[in-house]
Amino acid sequence: MKRRAIIAGTGAALPENCVSNDELARKVDTSDEWIVERTGIRFRHIAAPHETTATLAHDAAKQALETAGLDAGQIGLLIVATATPDNTFPATATKVQAMLGIDDCVAFDVAAVCSGFLYALSVADSMIRTGVADHALVIGAETFSRILDWEDRATCVLFGDGAGAVVLSAEENSARGILSSKLHADGRHYDLLYVDGGPSTTGTTGKVRMKGREVFRHAVTNLASVMHEALEGAGVEASEIDWVVPHQANIRILEATAKKLGLSADKLVITVDRHANTSAASVPLALDSAVRDGRITRGDLLVLEAMGGGFTWGASVVRY
Repeated sequence: MKRRAIIAGTGAALPENCVSNDELARKVDTSDEWIVERTGIRFRHIAAPHETTATLAHDAAKQALETAGLDAGQIGLLIVATATPDNTFPATATKVQAMLGIDDCVAFDVAAVCSGFLYALSVADSMIRTGVADHALVIGAETFSRILDWEDRATCVLFGDGAGAVVLSAEENSARGILSSKLHADGRHYDLLYVDGGPSTTGTTGKVRMKGREVFRHAVTNLASVMHEALEGAGVEASEIDWVVPHQANIRILEATAKKLGLSADKLVITVDRHANTSAASVPLALDSAVRDGRITRGDLLVLEAMGGGFTWGASVVRY
């Protein structure tokens, strides 16, 4: 029998504080027009002091468990994808595990920035296929506002905080589930998108630094390429795709990538206008949004894709 990981439930969590471009312009040298024209972003959620990556991850996970109809104790694997962990160690995943009341499971973090959720999803899929767990929680969670330089007007307006989660469950001989995943990394481009700090180098957390124009150019090429690769791995054509659930970095990147694949823009799930770039949280947040509003229904063919600092990038083809 062929064992496959299906998406049994989704969940999301956003900080209470929703900040508009106009509100942001009161403390940053920018404007609503400037931000919308270049990125498509209109709002972002900013975490309050009591809201952390772990608390957001926990809330998204609880919602995903509820949707899947599972108890936390049934989870055998918990992966948190994040670039903004609560602590250098232990892993944020172990904090979420304890908050959910899970006595024992495999729990660890994955660090691949904006591609982190795709990396975590692929790892969880492999572990479910090989019998490590029957049910897994895969969470993308970030508090990127903690590492932004609020004087860097070109970068700080792009990001927001939040968490998204999926429950993966093992199913035998199912037509649904994760059909194909392809991941890549190229560390030669480190200096185009990075944080200028860390325990081993500066002893500080550091701030996000980005060369947006160069990142844009790489993103469109790499994302179109890896999506083709994932579709080929799944044995399906681009014309069969019902929805693309992309990393929500910039509306221009989303539209340019769709055009390169010959896809209609109305097949894109877009939340960047409401959430901004939430790094590893953006794909599961967008997925949950489209599931809850009824756009994505059982049996739909999805492509999830993302690219982030490193560079890292990846795509998964999923029959929902």
